Amino acid sequence: MKIEVWSDFVCPFCYIGKRRLEEAIQQFPHKEQIEVEFKSFELDPNAPKNSKMTIHEALASKYGMSIDQAKQANAGVGEQAATAGLTFNFEDMKPTNTFDAHRLAKYAKTVGKDKEITEKLLYGYFTESKNLSDYETLADIAESVGITRDEALEVLQDESAFSHDVRVEEEIARQYQITGVPYFIINQKYAISGAQPFETFQSALQKVWEEEAKTPMFQDLSSEEDTTCSDDGCSIPAKNE
Repeated sequence: MKIEVWSDFVCPFCYIGKRRLEEAIQQFPHKEQIEVEFKSFELDPNAPKNSKMTIHEALASKYGMSIDQAKQANAGVGEQAATAGLTFNFEDMKPTNTFDAHRLAKYAKTVGKDKEITEKLLYGYFTESKNLSDYETLADIAESVGITRDEALEVLQDESAFSHDVRVEEEIARQYQITGVPYFIINQKYAISGAQPFETFQSALQKVWEEEAKTPMFQDLSSEEDTTCSDDGCSIPAKNE
């Protein structure tokens, strides 16, 4: 079973949804046969790398609400995060552009570190209040998962490196008409939108497993006449009398 996850590193529900999915997978009897792949999605491709706004101000500006309303909204998200075992530090969070972080994650995939760096980038943003567009910060995160600083900085300083990979995944998201994240696609035919409750992911995994198990890989369109060969020999069609 393959689960593709479109998400952004500054999306709170992406982190919450990731945790809930992981919990469901951990309790799934066939967890060893599940592959999870993270895909790039930017909530705001035009976001500045170094915003002077607080996260509360950015939210208020985006949705036309007061600062107090933004704080209340963020507090509610923080409570949901806590139920998933996560700590969100909204007071020091740094709104930023995530394109370079996505490029680095695509590089990490080539060395088998994409899952580790995805977790570290989310944790770095939401819990440690790191600026995910700062190259030195990103190099620190890369180093924490076993990628050398030189490797990370070489990728980041070449603005074309892995840019195409990110854009391709974002284009696929548009083709799927994905307008919000997190968005989960299982075996390219089942979809889950949003940070659904643990129980939703749990039942989805079971449902997909059962349906895929009873669905043949191929639909047999052969005629009744058997004209095949195997280790036991070749079948000989009966002649019409």
